[in-house]
Amino acid sequence: MRCLVRYNSRGDQGFLGELSGALRREIEIVAGDVCDAEAMQALVRGRDAVLHLAALIGIPYSYEAPSSYVNVNVHGTLNLLNAVRRAECQRFIHTSTSEVYGTAQYIPIDEQHPLVGQSPYAASKIAADKLAESFARSFGTPVAIIRPFNTFGPRQSLRAVIPTIAAQLLDDSVREVIVGSLTPVRDFTFVTDTARAFLLALEAEHLPFGEAINLGTGSGEPIDVILETLQEITGVRKPVVTQTDRVRPEQSEVQRLVSNNQRAQEVLGWRPQVALRRGLEYVVEYLRSHWGADATLYHV
Repeated sequence: MRCLVRYNSRGDQGFLGELSGALRREIEIVAGDVCDAEAMQALVRGRDAVLHLAALIGIPYSYEAPSSYVNVNVHGTLNLLNAVRRAECQRFIHTSTSEVYGTAQYIPIDEQHPLVGQSPYAASKIAADKLAESFARSFGTPVAIIRPFNTFGPRQSLRAVIPTIAAQLLDDSVREVIVGSLTPVRDFTFVTDTARAFLLALEAEHLPFGEAINLGTGSGEPIDVILETLQEITGVRKPVVTQTDRVRPEQSEVQRLVSNNQRAQEVLGWRPQVALRRGLEYVVEYLRSHWGADATLYHV
């Protein structure tokens, strides 16, 4: 297995460094950049399948640097699609996001829901999805689009709402929990469930190329319920402060995302297995076990 990590001057492999020795020996880690077309051609040459998860994902930063999101999410995806086409790979799994739907016009959201770019990030992912679709339709490239709904779990960046709330509750030096909007509803899916769906997509016999498959639990919770549940799990309660610079512009905020996962059940044989509360417990357990000992905990 060959795995691409983003090149950086520290030679940092992120959480891949936590892999066991036996598993680590089965993976070839290559430093690179999806914006480098020649490097992507070399990377995928001779590969049977490609899982494309490379992207800029921080929505707030997309307001500040939209061109960076176009370069990485759109041009980077195009580079990989071209490379996969030339290499005649047997399967290309492209990672989408539930953010492409914008605020739900109906619930649960199925794959026929309109795509709405409510942030530069969402717009860049819509463009990438459509490129993937176009390659399947135009060139017969075996591209499948997997669309996760709010994946969470241990090791997630503190940019995300669940680990940032949990970390603030657990940190004794923090007196207040600073949050953004507490009203948006999200369909939170545990990371092992999402990962399992990608593996199923690699093996599925009748994967619909050029089409999207939603990955979500089919149940949504507002952020204030997540906050309350994390307070119960940690046994810690602190004053909650809404910070305006963490709140999206009104027309950009996605108010509710709840998945219809029927297609994932039918095509992949996939159903979520980890309940939301148990997943939140795993996050708290991980943060507690790594507190003060793992500097990567604070890599945002």
